Amino acid sequence: MPYEVVEFQQTPNPNALKCVLDRPIAPEPRSYRSKAEVGDDAAAAALFSLPGVTNLLFLDTWVTVGKSPETRWTSLKPAISRALKECP
Repeated sequence: MPYEVVEFQQTPNPNALKCVLDRPIAPEPRSYRSKAEVGDDAAAAALFSLPGVTNLLFLDTWVTVGKSPETRWTSLKPAISRALKECP
């Protein structure tokens, strides 16, 4: 089910970014530290397919995406938006 990122918010961690969505994605917290943990979670699988994504936290209407230090937000932000918009 596609999601629209309505806002990106910085966090105290320079390698984590909060993505506020247009509707709820998870009623209970879900966190993943690798693609191997996502199971049948299509949104998490789509985000982990992006180069540089290292961990995810889903809750209510937002996702926090963690990245490797060498990955730049300038290239990752549009990829995050696309991945969530194209999510099955």
